[in-house]
Amino acid sequence: MTTQFELIRQQQKDSWNKISSGWKKWDGMTMDFLKPMGDEIIRVLQPSGGDIVLDIAAGTGEPGLTIATMLSGGKVYVTDIAENMVEIARENAMRRGIKNVETITCEVSELPFADNTFDAISCRFGFMFFPDMDLAAKEMLRVLKPGGRMATSVWNVPEKNFWVTAIMGCIGKNIQMPAPVPGAPSMFRCAANGYMSELLLKSGFKNISETEIYGKLDCGNAEGYWNFMNEVAGPVAAALSKVDPEVKAKIKAEVIQSIDQKYPEGSTMVDSNAFIIYAEK
Repeated sequence: MTTQFELIRQQQKDSWNKISSGWKKWDGMTMDFLKPMGDEIIRVLQPSGGDIVLDIAAGTGEPGLTIATMLSGGKVYVTDIAENMVEIARENAMRRGIKNVETITCEVSELPFADNTFDAISCRFGFMFFPDMDLAAKEMLRVLKPGGRMATSVWNVPEKNFWVTAIMGCIGKNIQMPAPVPGAPSMFRCAANGYMSELLLKSGFKNISETEIYGKLDCGNAEGYWNFMNEVAGPVAAALSKVDPEVKAKIKAEVIQSIDQKYPEGSTMVDSNAFIIYAEK
Protein backbone atom coordinates (compact mmCIF):
# COMPACT_ATOMS: atom_id res chain seq x y z
CA MET A 1 0.00 0.00 0.00
CA THR A 2 1.40 3.38 -0.96
CA THR A 3 2.17 6.14 1.52
CA GLN A 4 -0.85 8.12 0.23
CA PHE A 5 -3.19 5.23 1.01
CA GLU A 6 -1.60 4.74 4.42
CA LEU A 7 -2.17 8.43 5.20
CA ILE A 8 -5.83 8.24 4.13
CA ARG A 9 -6.29 5.06 6.16
CA GLN A 10 -4.88 6.71 9.28
CA GLN A 11 -7.04 9.80 8.75
CA GLN A 12 -10.14 7.62 8.43
CA LYS A 13 -9.25 5.65 11.56
CA ASP A 14 -8.63 8.81 13.58
CA SER A 15 -11.83 10.47 12.32
CA TRP A 16 -14.11 7.53 13.17
CA ASN A 17 -12.47 6.99 16.56
CA LYS A 18 -12.94 10.69 17.33
CA ILE A 19 -16.69 10.70 16.62
CA SER A 20 -17.37 7.27 18.12
CA SER A 21 -18.83 8.86 21.28
CA GLY A 22 -21.38 10.67 19.11
CA TRP A 23 -22.29 7.40 17.38
CA LYS A 24 -22.75 5.75 20.77
CA LYS A 25 -24.90 8.64 22.02
CA TRP A 26 -27.12 8.71 18.92
CA ASP A 27 -27.00 4.97 18.18
CA GLY A 28 -30.76 4.44 18.37
CA MET A 29 -31.59 7.25 15.95
CA THR A 30 -28.72 6.40 13.60
CA MET A 31 -29.69 2.75 13.38
CA ASP A 32 -33.34 3.67 12.71
CA PHE A 33 -32.14 6.01 9.95
CA LEU A 34 -29.91 3.39 8.31
CA LYS A 35 -32.29 0.45 8.84
CA PRO A 36 -33.89 0.51 5.35
CA MET A 37 -30.45 0.08 3.78
CA GLY A 38 -29.48 -2.65 6.24
CA ASP A 39 -32.78 -4.43 5.67
CA GLU A 40 -32.22 -4.46 1.91
CA ILE A 41 -28.68 -5.80 2.35
CA ILE A 42 -30.09 -8.59 4.50
CA ARG A 43 -32.91 -9.25 2.02
CA VAL A 44 -30.56 -9.78 -0.91
CA LEU A 45 -27.98 -11.75 1.08
CA GLN A 46 -30.61 -14.06 2.65
CA PRO A 47 -28.37 -15.20 5.53
CA SER A 48 -29.50 -18.40 7.22
CA GLY A 49 -28.50 -21.59 9.00
CA GLY A 50 -24.79 -22.13 9.44
CA ASP A 51 -23.63 -19.24 7.24
CA ILE A 52 -20.31 -17.65 8.18
CA VAL A 53 -20.74 -13.92 7.54
CA LEU A 54 -18.32 -10.99 7.49
CA ASP A 55 -19.60 -7.47 8.23
CA ILE A 56 -17.08 -4.86 7.02
CA ALA A 57 -17.06 -1.21 8.16
CA ALA A 58 -19.69 -2.27 10.68
CA GLY A 59 -19.32 0.76 12.95
CA THR A 60 -21.47 0.11 16.01
CA GLY A 61 -22.42 -3.34 14.72
CA GLU A 62 -25.10 -3.23 12.05
CA PRO A 63 -26.24 -4.98 9.98
CA GLY A 64 -23.95 -7.72 11.34
CA LEU A 65 -25.66 -8.05 14.72
CA THR A 66 -29.10 -8.43 13.15
CA ILE A 67 -27.71 -11.01 10.71
CA ALA A 68 -26.29 -12.97 13.67
CA THR A 69 -29.78 -13.28 15.19
CA MET A 70 -31.00 -14.91 11.95
CA LEU A 71 -28.45 -17.73 11.97
CA SER A 72 -28.68 -21.16 13.57
CA GLY A 73 -25.18 -22.52 13.96
CA GLY A 74 -23.61 -19.74 11.92
CA LYS A 75 -21.41 -16.85 13.01
CA VAL A 76 -20.79 -13.21 12.14
CA TYR A 77 -17.41 -11.45 12.24
CA VAL A 78 -18.09 -7.75 12.87
CA THR A 79 -15.14 -5.62 11.75
CA ASP A 80 -14.18 -1.96 11.52
CA ILE A 81 -10.98 0.08 11.18
CA ALA A 82 -11.75 2.12 14.33
CA GLU A 83 -11.24 0.27 17.60
CA ASN A 84 -13.59 2.62 19.47
CA MET A 85 -16.43 1.73 17.09
CA VAL A 86 -15.65 -1.97 17.42
CA GLU A 87 -15.85 -1.64 21.21
CA ILE A 88 -19.35 -0.13 20.90
CA ALA A 89 -20.35 -3.01 18.59
CA ARG A 90 -19.07 -5.46 21.21
CA GLU A 91 -21.10 -3.71 23.92
CA ASN A 92 -24.21 -3.77 21.71
CA ALA A 93 -23.80 -7.50 21.08
CA MET A 94 -23.46 -8.18 24.82
CA ARG A 95 -26.43 -5.96 25.69
CA ARG A 96 -28.61 -7.82 23.17
CA GLY A 97 -27.32 -11.22 24.28
CA ILE A 98 -25.95 -12.10 20.84
CA LYS A 99 -23.33 -14.81 21.32
CA ASN A 100 -22.46 -15.88 17.75
CA VAL A 101 -20.47 -12.72 17.00
CA GLU A 102 -16.78 -11.95 17.04
CA THR A 103 -15.65 -8.32 16.88
CA ILE A 104 -12.32 -7.50 15.21
CA THR A 105 -10.48 -4.26 14.50
CA CYS A 106 -8.98 -4.57 11.02
CA GLU A 107 -8.54 -2.79 7.70
CA VAL A 108 -10.45 -3.85 4.60
CA SER A 109 -7.36 -3.92 2.38
CA GLU A 110 -5.66 -6.43 4.69
CA LEU A 111 -8.40 -8.73 5.96
CA PRO A 112 -7.01 -11.21 8.54
CA PHE A 113 -8.88 -14.17 7.08
CA ALA A 114 -7.98 -17.10 4.85
CA ASP A 115 -9.16 -17.42 1.27
CA ASN A 116 -12.68 -18.84 0.75
CA THR A 117 -13.78 -18.33 4.38
CA PHE A 118 -17.19 -16.61 4.19
CA ASP A 119 -20.59 -17.46 2.78
CA ALA A 120 -21.61 -13.79 2.71
CA ILE A 121 -20.23 -10.28 3.24
CA SER A 122 -22.18 -7.16 4.24
CA CYS A 123 -20.72 -3.66 3.98
CA ARG A 124 -23.09 -0.81 4.76
CA PHE A 125 -21.66 2.59 3.72
CA GLY A 126 -18.02 1.60 3.77
CA PHE A 127 -16.79 1.77 0.19
CA MET A 128 -16.86 5.58 -0.09
CA PHE A 129 -14.31 5.81 2.71
CA PHE A 130 -11.89 3.05 1.67
CA PRO A 131 -8.47 4.38 0.57
CA ASP A 132 -8.23 1.83 -2.27
CA MET A 133 -11.67 0.62 -3.33
CA ASP A 134 -10.30 -1.78 -5.95
CA LEU A 135 -8.10 -3.50 -3.38
CA ALA A 136 -11.02 -3.61 -0.93
CA ALA A 137 -13.24 -5.34 -3.49
CA LYS A 138 -10.51 -7.84 -4.34
CA GLU A 139 -9.98 -8.64 -0.66
CA MET A 140 -13.71 -9.26 -0.25
CA LEU A 141 -13.65 -11.54 -3.27
CA ARG A 142 -10.62 -13.39 -1.87
CA VAL A 143 -12.22 -14.24 1.47
CA LEU A 144 -15.60 -15.22 -0.03
CA LYS A 145 -16.27 -18.87 -0.77
CA PRO A 146 -16.99 -19.76 -4.41
CA GLY A 147 -20.62 -18.79 -4.98
CA GLY A 148 -20.53 -16.52 -1.92
CA ARG A 149 -22.69 -13.39 -1.78
CA MET A 150 -21.72 -9.78 -1.11
CA ALA A 151 -23.97 -6.75 -0.59
CA THR A 152 -22.95 -3.16 0.01
CA SER A 153 -24.61 0.25 0.17
CA VAL A 154 -23.36 3.65 -1.01
CA TRP A 155 -25.04 7.06 -0.98
CA ASN A 156 -26.75 8.28 -4.12
CA VAL A 157 -26.16 11.80 -5.56
CA PRO A 158 -26.24 14.90 -3.29
CA GLU A 159 -29.55 16.07 -4.81
CA LYS A 160 -31.25 13.03 -3.27
CA ASN A 161 -29.59 13.36 0.15
CA PHE A 162 -30.79 16.55 1.81
CA TRP A 163 -29.75 15.07 5.16
CA VAL A 164 -26.15 15.79 4.10
CA THR A 165 -26.50 18.81 1.83
CA ALA A 166 -28.67 20.84 4.24
CA ILE A 167 -25.71 21.34 6.55
CA MET A 168 -22.73 20.89 4.21
CA GLY A 169 -24.18 23.47 1.80
CA CYS A 170 -24.34 26.08 4.56
CA ILE A 171 -20.82 25.18 5.71
CA GLY A 172 -19.53 25.55 2.13
CA LYS A 173 -21.08 29.02 1.83
CA ASN A 174 -19.42 30.26 5.02
CA ILE A 175 -16.09 28.47 5.12
CA GLN A 176 -13.37 28.31 2.49
CA MET A 177 -13.16 24.54 2.11
CA PRO A 178 -10.07 22.96 0.50
CA ALA A 179 -10.71 21.50 -2.94
CA PRO A 180 -11.31 17.75 -2.64
CA VAL A 181 -8.46 15.54 -3.79
CA PRO A 182 -9.65 13.44 -6.77
CA GLY A 183 -10.48 9.93 -5.60
CA ALA A 184 -10.22 10.80 -1.91
CA PRO A 185 -12.81 9.37 0.49
CA SER A 186 -16.07 11.35 0.53
CA MET A 187 -19.80 10.80 1.02
CA PHE A 188 -20.68 10.84 -2.67
CA ARG A 189 -17.58 9.25 -4.13
CA CYS A 190 -19.55 6.20 -5.37
CA ALA A 191 -22.77 8.02 -6.27
CA ALA A 192 -22.59 7.84 -10.07
CA ASN A 193 -25.17 5.43 -11.46
CA GLY A 194 -23.50 2.08 -12.15
CA TYR A 195 -20.19 3.09 -10.58
CA MET A 196 -20.15 0.33 -7.98
CA SER A 197 -21.37 -2.34 -10.39
CA GLU A 198 -18.51 -1.53 -12.73
CA LEU A 199 -15.96 -1.55 -9.90
CA LEU A 200 -17.15 -4.95 -8.65
CA LEU A 201 -17.28 -6.42 -12.14
CA LYS A 202 -13.71 -5.28 -12.77
CA SER A 203 -12.65 -6.89 -9.47
CA GLY A 204 -14.03 -10.29 -10.50
CA PHE A 205 -17.56 -10.34 -9.08
CA LYS A 206 -20.51 -11.56 -11.17
CA ASN A 207 -24.36 -11.60 -11.11
CA ILE A 208 -24.35 -7.96 -10.01
CA SER A 209 -27.57 -6.03 -9.38
CA GLU A 210 -28.45 -2.59 -7.97
CA THR A 211 -31.47 -1.41 -5.98
CA GLU A 212 -32.35 2.16 -5.00
CA ILE A 213 -33.58 2.64 -1.43
CA TYR A 214 -35.15 5.74 0.13
CA GLY A 215 -34.87 6.64 3.79
CA LYS A 216 -35.77 9.34 6.30
CA LEU A 217 -33.69 10.83 9.11
CA ASP A 218 -36.15 11.50 11.93
CA CYS A 219 -34.58 14.32 13.94
CA GLY A 220 -37.71 15.60 15.64
CA ASN A 221 -36.91 19.21 14.73
CA ALA A 222 -34.27 21.44 13.16
CA GLU A 223 -32.36 21.79 16.43
CA GLY A 224 -32.24 18.01 16.72
CA TYR A 225 -30.89 17.77 13.18
CA TRP A 226 -28.13 20.29 13.95
CA ASN A 227 -27.06 18.48 17.13
CA PHE A 228 -27.13 15.06 15.48
CA MET A 229 -25.05 16.09 12.46
CA ASN A 230 -22.48 17.85 14.64
CA GLU A 231 -21.83 14.71 16.66
CA VAL A 232 -22.23 11.92 14.07
CA ALA A 233 -21.13 13.29 10.67
CA GLY A 234 -17.32 13.31 10.46
CA PRO A 235 -17.01 15.95 7.68
CA VAL A 236 -19.35 18.28 9.58
CA ALA A 237 -17.49 17.90 12.87
CA ALA A 238 -14.14 18.40 11.14
CA ALA A 239 -15.25 21.56 9.33
CA LEU A 240 -16.93 23.19 12.32
CA SER A 241 -14.05 22.43 14.69
CA LYS A 242 -11.95 25.04 12.89
CA VAL A 243 -14.34 28.03 12.90
CA ASP A 244 -14.86 30.75 15.47
CA PRO A 245 -18.11 30.89 17.49
CA GLU A 246 -19.62 33.75 15.44
CA VAL A 247 -19.25 31.88 12.14
CA LYS A 248 -20.55 28.66 13.69
CA ALA A 249 -23.59 30.53 15.03
CA LYS A 250 -24.25 31.99 11.57
CA ILE A 251 -24.00 28.53 9.97
CA LYS A 252 -26.35 27.09 12.58
CA ALA A 253 -28.93 29.81 11.94
CA GLU A 254 -28.81 29.15 8.19
CA VAL A 255 -29.12 25.38 8.69
CA ILE A 256 -32.12 25.80 11.03
CA GLN A 257 -33.78 28.12 8.50
CA SER A 258 -33.10 25.71 5.64
CA ILE A 259 -34.61 22.77 7.51
CA ASP A 260 -37.64 24.78 8.70
CA GLN A 261 -38.32 26.00 5.16
CA LYS A 262 -38.30 22.48 3.73
CA TYR A 263 -40.22 20.92 6.61
CA PRO A 264 -42.55 23.70 7.83
CA GLU A 265 -44.80 21.37 9.81
CA GLY A 266 -42.13 20.99 12.49
CA SER A 267 -41.70 17.22 12.13
CA THR A 268 -38.26 16.87 10.61
CA MET A 269 -37.96 13.72 8.49
CA VAL A 270 -34.96 14.50 6.27
CA ASP A 271 -34.66 12.70 2.93
CA SER A 272 -31.94 10.20 2.07
CA ASN A 273 -31.29 7.87 -0.86
CA ALA A 274 -28.81 5.06 -1.44
CA PHE A 275 -27.87 2.24 -3.78
CA ILE A 276 -27.68 -1.34 -2.55
CA ILE A 277 -25.36 -3.41 -4.76
CA TYR A 278 -25.44 -7.21 -4.69
CA ALA A 279 -22.78 -9.44 -6.24
CA GLU A 280 -21.50 -13.01 -6.16
CA LYS A 281 -18.13 -14.72 -6.40
